[in-house]
Amino acid sequence: MEQGVLGPLEARSISGRFNMAGEKREQLLDPIDRISEILFGLIMAVTVVGSMSIASAGHEQVHTATIAAIGCNLAWGLVDAVMYLVGTVTERTRNRVIAKQVIGTEVQTAHRLITEALPPHIAAIVGSDEVEGMRRRLLALRFEGRSLLGPRDYAEAFGIFLLVVIATFPVVLPFLLIGDPIRAMHASRAVTVVMLFFAGFALGRSAGHAKPLRTGLAMAVLGVALIVVVMKLGG
Repeated sequence: MEQGVLGPLEARSISGRFNMAGEKREQLLDPIDRISEILFGLIMAVTVVGSMSIASAGHEQVHTATIAAIGCNLAWGLVDAVMYLVGTVTERTRNRVIAKQVIGTEVQTAHRLITEALPPHIAAIVGSDEVEGMRRRLLALRFEGRSLLGPRDYAEAFGIFLLVVIATFPVVLPFLLIGDPIRAMHASRAVTVVMLFFAGFALGRSAGHAKPLRTGLAMAVLGVALIVVVMKLGG
């Protein structure tokens, strides 16, 4: 479906939000999407690196763990990007089916279909005039020749891939700069906790939390808890 034409029926596959006004998107990924991908990459990297036993680690083991962390995030970044495209195609296919049903049915049934397609918190506040306006815009649609994916969707998928991968490097960088594996691991964990705090803070601020510091602290605590669990498991 063409972006901005189906407006209320176009759900974003990552954020799950609807474009009510059909406005042009100015960013490839909204802030919550970007921060969430960074958090994912950080947690993946610290989990892989933290699985290495520092007590017996030598240069070769450290090198192996570093490569493993980068390779793991490359793989998961690719998977995440592909699943984003799959989710986008699935959602838009569903929306196109609903749109065609709306076009081919009576007014009352069309209103019901549109309302059911909206997120509950949006459906609860729209009135019959807004729903009728959506129905009339759908009547003007032409589906023939329209691709389910466009260049922007591929750019967003590539952006997701990059965010997951880039989040790896601050975690593995100490192992490339510090010769002592124990010091490098401590530095890596410290960097991870600090980055989790700032990412959590940014996530809370983007979500509109009154006290985003709490979100940052919560993410930092999550990081510490994850590191402790990995250590207990032998890392």
